[in-house]
Amino acid sequence: MAADADPTDGELTKDVAPDDTDDGTSATPEETEPTAAEVNAAGGDTVDGEDYEAAVDELDTGAGEVARPKRPMPHVRLAAIFGLAVVLVLATTVGWLGFRAYQSHQAQAQRQLFLQVARQGALNLTTIDWQHAEADVQRVLDSATGEFYDQFSSRKQPFIDVLKKAQSKSVGTITEAGLESDAVDRAQALVAVSLKTSDLGGGDQPPREWRMRISLEKTGNEVKISDVTFVR
Repeated sequence: MAADADPTDGELTKDVAPDDTDDGTSATPEETEPTAAEVNAAGGDTVDGEDYEAAVDELDTGAGEVARPKRPMPHVRLAAIFGLAVVLVLATTVGWLGFRAYQSHQAQAQRQLFLQVARQGALNLTTIDWQHAEADVQRVLDSATGEFYDQFSSRKQPFIDVLKKAQSKSVGTITEAGLESDAVDRAQALVAVSLKTSDLGGGDQPPREWRMRISLEKTGNEVKISDVTFVR
């Protein structure tokens, strides 16, 4: 009996009874887990340790991503983005308005130039003194172009001779002028002129009213008269 009660290192030993199975037989823990052959025989897929751990990690990662809330954009950053957008819109609008204003100014300046040349051309044609007829006729030619220049140039000398023979003098005064139409490089103006004339035989004559339709063309940086017709 002394041998049966001999403890090891002062501890009592205890026999563990194996678990009973449903059929009354004993089974160890190792026998309760299915083997790989049994899983295969049952039609299941085997999963080794590495694949199982990888699957668990993937599930954990996905769950973390879904659960992680999105951080809202700071109000300061939103205000900065909005302010930048407003500045860009304003800059574009101001630039467009400035360009349109520049175009409008250029078009208005060109119309004024067309009208000014038409008025001066009408004065050149109606204000001629026989005492300096050559200079007056040359002034008309300097402001002419195209067909009008060719026609007036070919009649230049006979016209001067008539002026000197009759000692004719005429003075024109613009009473009304305006553009009928205008384009990029051409325009048409209607000019009303009050004409006062005098000559050797008849003396001073009562004023006469003339209306001229003057066609203008832009050649380079200059605008010149391309045609003149008298209208009622």
